[in-house]
Amino acid sequence: MILCAGRGERMRPLTDALPKPLLRVGGRPLVEWTIARLATAGVRDIIVNHAHLGHCIEATLGDGARLGVAIRYSAEGEALETAGGIATALPLLGERPFIVANGDVWSDFDFAGLVAHPASLDFAPDILAHLVLVPNPPHHRQGDFALEAGRVSLQGDERFTYAGLGLYRPELFASTPAGARAKLAPLLTAAAARGAVTGEIHRGRWEDVGTPERLGALDRSLRA
Repeated sequence: MILCAGRGERMRPLTDALPKPLLRVGGRPLVEWTIARLATAGVRDIIVNHAHLGHCIEATLGDGARLGVAIRYSAEGEALETAGGIATALPLLGERPFIVANGDVWSDFDFAGLVAHPASLDFAPDILAHLVLVPNPPHHRQGDFALEAGRVSLQGDERFTYAGLGLYRPELFASTPAGARAKLAPLLTAAAARGAVTGEIHRGRWEDVGTPERLGALDRSLRA
C-alpha cells in the first residue's frame, strides 16, 4: 500500500493544484519512484489511497500497467490519517502481512528484503510490524525509536527515524475502525512497548520531501 492521501500543507502553494506524491523530482512524480522500486523487487499488486485531488492521482497512475504493476485505489472523502487509511483499505490488502510506503518519501531502499519478510512474520505471530528506520535527518534529530537486537523499542542510547516504510500484519489495525481518522504512531508505540515490532536500519539515501526547499534540492540532485 502506498499512502497518498495527505494534504501536504507545508508544500503549499505547490500542493494547491497537485497532490504531493505527484510533485516531480528527477523528471518523474515522487510516487512513481516508489512504484518503480517496488516493481523491481517483484511487487505487482499495489493499493493507493487518496483524498486531496485524488482524481489527479488516478489519472496519472491509471491501472499501473504503464509502470509494470496493477493498481487499485482506496478513495477517502477526507484524509483519514495513516492508520485510518490502512484500516479502511484492509479488505483490499488481504489477510497476510503487507508493505506500506509513504507516497511522499524518496529513497534508494531495496524492497526485496521486505518482499521476502512476510514468511518470517507468519511464523512469528507475536510480531505485528517490521519497520525501516534511518539515521535522524537534520529536521528530526530526536528520532522516533531505538533498535535493540532487532526489536524496536521506545528507549535506547541511539534513536532513529521511522522511514515511512514498513511491513504490517492486519492484526495491528484490529481496533481501528474503517472510515475513521486514526494515527499510526500510537499503534506502533503500544506494539513496540510490548516487544511486538522488529526493525532494520537503512543507511542508504532517504529523503523526506517535506518542504519546497527539500523538493528542489532533491530534484537538482537527481537531475545531476
